[in-house]
Amino acid sequence: MSDEKIEVSKEILAAPEAVWRVITDLDRAAKVMRNIVAVERLEGEGYTVGVRWRETRRMFGRDETEEMWVSDIDEPRSTTVQSRAGGALYTTVFTLEPSDLGATLAVRFSAATEDPGFGQRLMLAVFGKTAMKATRKALVEDLDDIATAAEGRN
Repeated sequence: MSDEKIEVSKEILAAPEAVWRVITDLDRAAKVMRNIVAVERLEGEGYTVGVRWRETRRMFGRDETEEMWVSDIDEPRSTTVQSRAGGALYTTVFTLEPSDLGATLAVRFSAATEDPGFGQRLMLAVFGKTAMKATRKALVEDLDDIATAAEGRN
């Protein structure tokens, strides 16, 4: 199994509850985060385990749509979102900790490929670093946008 990981975090000048509201508000995600073009709910209401949606993001100057779902919630400390595409399972874990200034929000993104074939290994070798660098940049921008919304600056 091949597994790629990225971790980023940000200190946010807002109460953890305010940050939690932003990261779990799927219906406002496209208004809050610059890289999200659209969110279309497929199953469920609110933010609970099993809620599914299609999320369209702008990556590499193109719009890419993936089906996503909430796989775990430990309110208000963490939540896990997953998606499957191209033979890989993508997992994003948001972890929220109180801090002296408000809250620290960490995001851990991983892409796991079960038994990658030669073509997948070749693609990872050629494009993997570029894709992971772009993903890191997108996650940092997501954290900035979440902070702006939670801090009431938008």
